[in-house]
Amino acid sequence: MKKFSVAIVGGGAAGMVAAIGAKRKGSSVVICEKMPQLGKKILISGSGRCNLCNDDLSAAHYNEAARPLVTSIFSRFGKSDIVDFFNGLGLELYSKDGRVFPMTNQASSVVKVLEMELRRAAIPVELDFEAATIADAAEGFVITSRKGATVQCGTLIMTGGGKTYPALGSDGKAHELARRFGHSIIGPVPSAVPLTARDPLCHLLQGQKIFAGAKAIIGGTIAGSSSGELLFTKYGLSGTAILDISEEVSIAIHRHHSNDVVVSVDMVPFMSEKELTDELVRRLDLQFAGEDFLTGILPNKFSAALASLLERREVPHAVNILKDRRFKISGTRGWNEAEFTCGGVAVNEVDEHTLESKLKKGLYFAGEVLDVQGERGGYNLAWAWASGFVAGVAGG
Repeated sequence: MKKFSVAIVGGGAAGMVAAIGAKRKGSSVVICEKMPQLGKKILISGSGRCNLCNDDLSAAHYNEAARPLVTSIFSRFGKSDIVDFFNGLGLELYSKDGRVFPMTNQASSVVKVLEMELRRAAIPVELDFEAATIADAAEGFVITSRKGATVQCGTLIMTGGGKTYPALGSDGKAHELARRFGHSIIGPVPSAVPLTARDPLCHLLQGQKIFAGAKAIIGGTIAGSSSGELLFTKYGLSGTAILDISEEVSIAIHRHHSNDVVVSVDMVPFMSEKELTDELVRRLDLQFAGEDFLTGILPNKFSAALASLLERREVPHAVNILKDRRFKISGTRGWNEAEFTCGGVAVNEVDEHTLESKLKKGLYFAGEVLDVQGERGGYNLAWAWASGFVAGVAGG
């Protein structure tokens, strides 16, 4: 049996940084990773560019329950600390519209510098080590893999992630292990995820992208709004405008089992209702043909898709449809297409200064395994780096 001061279960963003933080405290450290490679989810982040942080790490960009914890952790390892950390590893960064990227625009560069630091610090990595059981030991914990390998440690840091992209290692097993120590798990649901809607317009417009406004309406109440790219698909709606309101929708559908969820789409957010009304009246007066009625306002495909609407030539009705087209949402595209996990280990069960479990001494949590959900824009990776380093230093 191999013995270490600190064992990290999960070799993703939080896990690698936790290992480095603990090693810098002088502890003997090992990373136990179920996949054959470290940091596989980092490699696909930011469409392969790795949006690793944001210039504004205000807790307001995270779920309400997590904000006190997020504020505390960022006060210990915030934006400037994250930048200094990666600069110290030799990674140059730049900021665009508040989002921070590696100068190479390659997520592989981020993983590479982290792996280089692990090697430089002589931190061993146990790959293909899927933690099956974690048992109490006289001096900490014994972790046993599904293949029968064992590791003993004094301190255990859980960084096994949530449930997004299960093929890359995050499949919810970390939540199961946390539950065995008495921790409450806030029901995980997919977030930043495309939505499904059985609507003929989605089928007619599949593959079409527009700039649009979107509102999530749950039980008749607006729960979230966004604007950005909207993509019509054969199964429903996607694009950044949809991803940014999908958390509220996913919680309503998967956690609260609501069937009263709609998304209102403003297909022409660049025009007010009056401007659109005046323009459509003008086009009627000029006797625009039906197939040309929306030309110059929306892509050509829309005139055909909305033919029945345009045939009526009722301007108020047309304006209402174009500014407030409602899609009944039946579900989400699930874990294989979600960017983030919403839910996890309850944040009130960890120490806000160290991330140590309040229920089990020597057990720490960091990263997406906790019920900490940030917006798109580098917030979730920033949380992974910060919480990983704080837990590593505290547990080291």
